[in-house]
Amino acid sequence: MKLHSALTCAGIAAFAVIATGCGKSQPQQQQQPPPPEVGVVVAKSEVVPLTQDLVGRLSATRTADVRARVPGVLQKRVYTEGSDVKEGQVLFQIDPAPLRASLNAQQANLAAAQATSTNNHLAAERARSVASKGLLSKADVDNAEAAERTSLAAVKQAQANVESAKINLGYTNVTAPISGRSGQQQVTEGALVGQSDATLLTTIEQIDPIYVNFSQAVGQIDDLRRAAAKGNVRLAEQEKAKVELLRADGTPSGESGGLDFSDTAVDASTGAVTLRAIVPNPDHTLLPGQYVNVRLTMGDLAKAWLVSQAAVQRDGTGPYVLVVGSDGNVAQKRIKADATQGGNWVVTDGLADGDQIIVSGILKVKPGAPAKATPQGQQQPPAGNAPAPAAGGDKH
Repeated sequence: MKLHSALTCAGIAAFAVIATGCGKSQPQQQQQPPPPEVGVVVAKSEVVPLTQDLVGRLSATRTADVRARVPGVLQKRVYTEGSDVKEGQVLFQIDPAPLRASLNAQQANLAAAQATSTNNHLAAERARSVASKGLLSKADVDNAEAAERTSLAAVKQAQANVESAKINLGYTNVTAPISGRSGQQQVTEGALVGQSDATLLTTIEQIDPIYVNFSQAVGQIDDLRRAAAKGNVRLAEQEKAKVELLRADGTPSGESGGLDFSDTAVDASTGAVTLRAIVPNPDHTLLPGQYVNVRLTMGDLAKAWLVSQAAVQRDGTGPYVLVVGSDGNVAQKRIKADATQGGNWVVTDGLADGDQIIVSGILKVKPGAPAKATPQGQQQPPAGNAPAPAAGGDKH
C-alpha cells in the first residue's frame, strides 16, 4: 500500500513538472529595425564662378547744369520737365531784344571801321605814289602807312565785337549741353537771369548707361590675391569682371555690365576700396541715387562643390555635413563654406568627389549609425502614407 502511494505521488510530481515546462515558451530572438532611409546627392567638384553680393548706389554717367550765360528776362520754357532731351535741343528762351540791338550797334561800328580803313588805304597808296616821284617826304609816307595799319586793326577789332555779339545773341536760346533726362525748372518765366552770375535753370543727367558705385573690404581683396597665388582662384582682369544687378528676392534682374574703375586708395573710415561699374539702362528704369543689390563676379574657383543649404548644418565649431560612407554608416564631415550661390553653399574644403551627402532625412540619423542611402527624390513613401483606393472601385 505504501509502495503504491509512493508511486502515485511520484507520477503526479512528474506530470506537474512536464505541465509546467509545456506552459513556458522559448524566448524569441529580438528583431533589429531596418536602417532609416535618407536622400543623398553625390558630391562632384566643378569650376564655380567667384561671386560676392554687395550693395551699391546708382549715379548718372554725366551730369550737366543748364545755366543762363547772358543777362536777360526768361521768356519761355520749351521742354517738358522730366523728359529725355537731345544735345543741342532748345530748353529755354531769354528775351533777345537787348542783345539783338547790341549786335546791330557792333555791326555799325564794323561798317565805320571798314570805311575808315578803306580811306586810309587810299591815302597811303597816294602817298607812296607821290613819294616815288620825290614830291613827298618820308615822314608823311610813314604817317599815312601808320594810319592804314591802325584802321586795319580797328576793322579786326570791330569784327571780333560783332562775332561776340552774335554769340551772346545765340545764348538767348538756352540749349542742352548733353543728351539725357531733364530735371525740374529752377527759375520761372519773367525772372531776370544771368545778371551777376550764370543762373541755374535746370540739370540734365545721362542715365543710359548708368554707374553703379559700391565698395569691397580690403581684407577680402587680400584673401582673393592669396588664393590666386596658390592657384585656388583664377582672378579676372578688371575690365572682364562682371557686375550683375539683383532684384529684391536675390534673382538676377537681367541688367549686367563691367567693372570700369577701382580706386587705388583704401577709405580710412571704412577699410574698403571704392569700385564702380557701368551698366546699360535702355529703359531708364534705373535712377540716380537708387540703392541696388550687386553681384560681383571677379573670377573662378578652380575646384569647389555646390551643396544644398538644407544639407549644411552648423554648431559651435562651424559648418558640417553628414555623409553615408561605403560601410553604410553615417559620418560627419567638417567643411569650409563661406559663400552662397542661389540655394547652395559654395564648399571649398572638406569634401571629396563621390561623397554621398545627406540632404533629406537628416533628423533620422546620427554619426556612427547605419543609414540606407537613396538618391534624392527616389525615396519610398512611409508605409502608413500609402494612397487609399479610389472610391467606387471594383468589389470582388
